[in-house]
Amino acid sequence: MIHKVSRNEQRKRRHLRIRKKIFGTPQRPRLCVYKSLKHLHAQIIDDTVGHTLVAASTVEKELNLKGGTVKSAEVLGRILAERALAKGITTVVFDRAGYPYHGVIKAFAEASRKAGLKF
Repeated sequence: MIHKVSRNEQRKRRHLRIRKKIFGTPQRPRLCVYKSLKHLHAQIIDDTVGHTLVAASTVEKELNLKGGTVKSAEVLGRILAERALAKGITTVVFDRAGYPYHGVIKAFAEASRKAGLKF
């Protein structure tokens, strides 16, 4: 019997390969994105101490975003970049968490770049 590996398992393997190379430092923390079926979550992490410095999500009530669409990803990228710049974070390492760089992930990354983050 052939055992097919699920897409999420394949993504997790890709994420582990990416995480071998990407590490967030206090000077250049890691911008990690997680995409579920309904929402998008992003956080900026300092891996040396394991602390989340800045976070944003489409689940937050005050943002009033409609789930994991491209438009909400653009708004979320801009909001996360504004929060990061307010805390003095200008450059980050982008961690796409094993997701392909297109659609929602690409829209989020380009919006956060346009708002002032460098990666």
